[in-house]
Amino acid sequence: MDLGLKDKVALVTGASMGIGYAIAHALASEGAKVSICGRNPERLQEAARRITDETGAELLPLQADCSQPEDVKQMVETVVEHFGRVDILVNNAGSAPGGHILDLAEEHWFTSLNLKFMGYVRCMKAVIPHMLEQGGGSIINIVGNDGVKPSWWEVTAGASNAADLNLTQSLAEQFGKKNIRVNAINPGPANTQRWDWLEESFARDKQISREEAKKRTIKSIPLGRLCEPRDVADLAAFLASERATYLNGAIINLDGGQRKAIMDW
Repeated sequence: MDLGLKDKVALVTGASMGIGYAIAHALASEGAKVSICGRNPERLQEAARRITDETGAELLPLQADCSQPEDVKQMVETVVEHFGRVDILVNNAGSAPGGHILDLAEEHWFTSLNLKFMGYVRCMKAVIPHMLEQGGGSIINIVGNDGVKPSWWEVTAGASNAADLNLTQSLAEQFGKKNIRVNAINPGPANTQRWDWLEESFARDKQISREEAKKRTIKSIPLGRLCEPRDVADLAAFLASERATYLNGAIINLDGGQRKAIMDW
């Protein structure tokens, strides 16, 4: 199936590794011109080199911290200056500390909200004027199932995710009439370095072994495996494509049918 992404310009945040990297790779494989951003310059350059070598696509790596308004503004301006437009924004940069509310300081809440929620706000606010001028675009927010399946252990992530989902549907209603589609993907536990860290932290807080934590994770998922970054990437590429032009304001759970967050087990 031709997704119609050839020569489209995409900006993927948090793309030096994990889900963001997989999404950037998938878009590049479909012929898109891709800009990736991240905070670690060495990892970012290596990611860009690998994607270019494997897909032959034109990559623009940009070091940026989406918790910093000026970084976001400069990043989007550079993408538009380099490629002339921006057709696709994939918001993916963001993480949040897990833990019990009594153990979390205010700084943990502000850190989570500043990156995972306000970072998405900043990127969309910077990109939408360009999409309005060019007549449309696609925005995909990579959120997380804690936004719809609250977990006591991931309260900061859940709060940020719920805010992201609310904003996704609000902007879909506001800008759909301008041919700007805004959708969200909620991955469940994903096979990334971040999940390794969360699983390790959960095991420590629950006073169980890492092996037991992994067993509980798999047990909570009917399909019996973690979400792979490529699973998210394939869906993101479809949402960004010409094959999904009637999808707007969708919130798609990509969690293998997981009914209860692992942190509640």
